[in-house]
Amino acid sequence: MARVTNDADVHPARIPSYHDGPFGLPPELLDERLFWMGHLYSCAQGEAGGLLFGQGYAWADHRAYQERLWQRADWPVFTIPLAAGHQLRVVYRTVPDEAGVDYRVSHPDWERTELLARDDGHFMGPGLSWPDLLAAADNGLPGGTTTDPHARLLLLLPAFGDAAAPQEAVDRLAAALHARLGVQAAVPLATAMLEVQGLTGPVRWAAAEDGTRINDGRYSFRNPDNDFALPGDRLARVSAALAG
Repeated sequence: MARVTNDADVHPARIPSYHDGPFGLPPELLDERLFWMGHLYSCAQGEAGGLLFGQGYAWADHRAYQERLWQRADWPVFTIPLAAGHQLRVVYRTVPDEAGVDYRVSHPDWERTELLARDDGHFMGPGLSWPDLLAAADNGLPGGTTTDPHARLLLLLPAFGDAAAPQEAVDRLAAALHARLGVQAAVPLATAMLEVQGLTGPVRWAAAEDGTRINDGRYSFRNPDNDFALPGDRLARVSAALAG
């Protein structure tokens, strides 16, 4: 079961420079396999999609669940704490015609939250490398929606893309898929998901001259060559926050 800490950081009344909500804290979603089916949908293109939806799930049940989820009056928010007071937030925008999932990093001293990735009809990302993903999943810090590393990894997976993900990433993702979705043949599914890596595919990460971690993704806010990229100082603070 997902372990929850009910405080203002986990269940914010508002998220500065982003939205006033209403935000909800629905930890029970993390224990529902149909939630994960929808959350990971963009990560399962091609062969991975067949493997994901070949796990004994009825498509009609999936569609019905998604309709209920996106018709919620609140915006479900999942919070993952990072070092030095930083936070990753996964926010479900339950807005008609503008529904989607935002992946944001913030700090109480920042004047704004920074958008890392967006999973919707106008997908933007990736925003996390494999080291970023593991650092957030495994830090064990309290004060978030869940301390379960499997749930954290899967929550952040749609924002991930990394051409240099190591071979052991397959076993790690497979363990999470088995733990949270009950997938029995998890290794083939994890392999397929890591080959495709969502809607943008793998990207290459590198360190800029000042040490800031950046990538070459065509749709990534962390690619300084993109017109819509975060400015240099904000790229640097995002990189530092994720690296701990």
